Amino acid sequence: MKQIILVCAALAMVMAMAPAAALAQTDEIQVYDASIARRGIFNVTLHNNFTPIGRTTPAYPGAIIPNHSWNGGVEWAYGVKTWWEQGLYLPIYTAYSNGRGGSIDGFKIRELFVRPHADQHTLFYGMNFEFSFNYGYWESRTESGEIRPIIGANLGKWELVYNPIVDTDYTGGLGGLQFNPGGMIRYSFNNTWSLATEEFDGFGSFNDLAPLHDQFHEVWGMLDHNSDLVDVEVGVGVGVTAGSDRLTLKLMLSRDLNKTPIRF
Repeated sequence: MKQIILVCAALAMVMAMAPAAALAQTDEIQVYDASIARRGIFNVTLHNNFTPIGRTTPAYPGAIIPNHSWNGGVEWAYGVKTWWEQGLYLPIYTAYSNGRGGSIDGFKIRELFVRPHADQHTLFYGMNFEFSFNYGYWESRTESGEIRPIIGANLGKWELVYNPIVDTDYTGGLGGLQFNPGGMIRYSFNNTWSLATEEFDGFGSFNDLAPLHDQFHEVWGMLDHNSDLVDVEVGVGVGVTAGSDRLTLKLMLSRDLNKTPIRF
């Protein structure tokens, strides 16, 4: 446990330096619930997000326009320890966007630290760090990052999770960190099927919160199905403010690439 705390504190001090740019597109629409790949297991997740009705103006000059865009990424994950998972998003891509077509948008490295075997505890927690390297049409700066705390509770068939996320592009002070949280309530019918509602928000920076009209707020309905072949998550998101996309769809496909743990 001390190892998790020390690593998280060190990474947070390195990353908590500055604000992020205005909320643009995203490759990943997901609330983290502290579940990770088992030790020695490789996992791959294919993220796909399509915005049939979205914002028609770019977040900054030259940025990808959300309306009608299809974005995603290939997420590679490896269980290093029972409390530590390493991840790599490569590539992050846009299959299609207005005026641009398809493009490679960048890549990012992820380090996730959690309470081991989170699904076996009433209360669980973790901390995720992401280091992104972007093309200018994906984010306004080449380097950016994310700090994602994970707080959750298992209450029988119900699960409650909150991710108070802050983003950074390393250009300002602590007050400029941008607050973009997400939360989830999930009900599991059994080990195979579950339903969830999620919310994703973008409030702006701590020292300059955006007016409510311009903030990003989306509410989602989710359906999850787990199987031996592939895990599937589908969802529909509806924006409730002018700064949000009116309608977004997502599809996530995930599978372990090896079933036998690697022993060190």
